[in-house]
Amino acid sequence: MSTVFRRRRREQPDQAAEQKASAAPMRESGPWDADEPHPDTDRIDLGGLRLPHNPDFDLRLASVGDQNVGVVVLYEESSLQLQALAAPKTMGLWDEVRAKILSGAKDLAEQEGPFGPELLGDIVGEGNATRKARYIGIDGPRWFLLAMISGRAALDENVANVLLDFVRDVVVVRGTEPMAREEAITLRRPNEQSAETDESQGINPFKRGPEISEIR
Repeated sequence: MSTVFRRRRREQPDQAAEQKASAAPMRESGPWDADEPHPDTDRIDLGGLRLPHNPDFDLRLASVGDQNVGVVVLYEESSLQLQALAAPKTMGLWDEVRAKILSGAKDLAEQEGPFGPELLGDIVGEGNATRKARYIGIDGPRWFLLAMISGRAALDENVANVLLDFVRDVVVVRGTEPMAREEAITLRRPNEQSAETDESQGINPFKRGPEISEIR
């Protein structure tokens, strides 16, 4: 079942956020934290993640039970899986998560990538079928973003670069609520936003836009 997937309107930061943004220089690329200066472009708002809009991508929410915990992006016989986790204030998670992934896989090797250390090699999927996969981790302020690329993009650098550019423009919304270490930052469907709010701002909530499917 598909869900209408509307792009996020350009953000309207409050005065405090504007002052904070003006005091700090913008980095050349993300992933971005919602509270740091970042390009003000239309994005697909999933609550915990705001994703750049690309009409060539097929986006799907990954769910565990009733909780949306990740996104799957399909493009050119490839998939990009994204999951954002809560992290401690004082340290990142990628070193620890990378060690866990390596301990559970026999055919992965560490290499240096555009975001730092990453993993590349073979993983076993459904029916014991082997496929190439690439694991990328990015530590942010109180969050960690894990990306896994598989399929053609794990071997074809041109296809991989399109997906990596997508990752570079993701915005992570950690929020201020207490969260356990490595707890998934939950996502929501775009149509869970208030239709009444959209109508009051002149937005038609029933206008067809990009679509997202749900996988469990």
